[in-house]
Amino acid sequence: MIKIEEKNKCCGCYACSNICPKNAIEMIEDEKGFKYPKINENKCINCGLCEKVCPILNKNKISNTPKAYACINKNENIRKNSSSGGIFTLIAEEIINMGGVVFGAQFDNDFNVIHSYTSNKEELYKYRGSKYVQSIIGDNYKIVKSFLEEGKYVLFTGTPCQVEGLYAFLQKEYDKLYTEDIICHGVPSPKIWRKYLEYRKINDKETPKNIEFRNKDNGWEQFNMKFYYKNADYKRDLINDEYMQAFLKNICLREACYSCNFKVRNRKSDITLADFWGIQNIKPEMNDNKGTSLVIVNSSKGVDLFERIKEKIKFIETDFEKSIKYNPSMTCSPKIPKNREKFFSDLDNYELNILIKKYLPKQKLKNKIYNFLRRIKRNVIGK
Repeated sequence: MIKIEEKNKCCGCYACSNICPKNAIEMIEDEKGFKYPKINENKCINCGLCEKVCPILNKNKISNTPKAYACINKNENIRKNSSSGGIFTLIAEEIINMGGVVFGAQFDNDFNVIHSYTSNKEELYKYRGSKYVQSIIGDNYKIVKSFLEEGKYVLFTGTPCQVEGLYAFLQKEYDKLYTEDIICHGVPSPKIWRKYLEYRKINDKETPKNIEFRNKDNGWEQFNMKFYYKNADYKRDLINDEYMQAFLKNICLREACYSCNFKVRNRKSDITLADFWGIQNIKPEMNDNKGTSLVIVNSSKGVDLFERIKEKIKFIETDFEKSIKYNPSMTCSPKIPKNREKFFSDLDNYELNILIKKYLPKQKLKNKIYNFLRRIKRNVIGK
């Protein structure tokens, strides 16, 4: 049976809980708000499947030749409401046009981030846009398999560890399965997110109708956290919003994110999507501060998907190595902040804004984030 003795060895992908034939594995939230598998030894039959499907215990090296593209959706409305260039929606629409289903992260009624699926193009707005919280996979790997066994096309989107968790769970190749991951900075604690939601509700004296992590009212580069209310909306840029401060300075991320096994050039997914940071230096004609996607095609299935959407996008092929050098999260894990444990130990004692002030002093933090953004543009991160 699988045992998590070091928390940095579990990415929380849910593959083990989905594969268990006796439902003996429950994902339990720890004191920091991250879920880890707990074994009911009375139900366990020691079949070993949970260990067999763990993508960290069974990491496989991928050999492929990825190709990179700078892409912009020609539909400006979809692009405006997407985190970068609006490419996810086009890929998802193609799968639905083929009679398939699309899996991705969305908000539930209480704005928790969960994985779910749709076969309706009118519902794709729910899955569009970044959600900087670790999503709850639940039993979605089982549901993916049931659709594939029925002969349906499936697009599964998620973080790199979630995508590799799905492949490990399935234990075989399916011709009609397409996958799309992202260049992931790291996943924040759902408990921190719930704490922030409560803080906003009390501070703003309203319940939100919608939330955007990457609102572009001030442009793509200087994006906003935005809460839509019945009366007056809340909007702060990435430097002045408390939650984005915690996220960008890495203090609220999962333990496994600091030594991520999935930040690699060669990936199992068919397509990798990301912001094309540094586009102004590589292909300035593709930069208008409204959002440009970096699309990395990793497989023949990825080529197929890209060919299907080409007529609906503006795109230019770019050198792969040059394309990822401005996005260090492709291959580099974030560093653990020295105050992380103290931050989490005080989590139940203070509101989030107080925690941020205590452990991430604002002026120092502003300077760090401004420098972070400048280093991305100048490509000196990691040098």
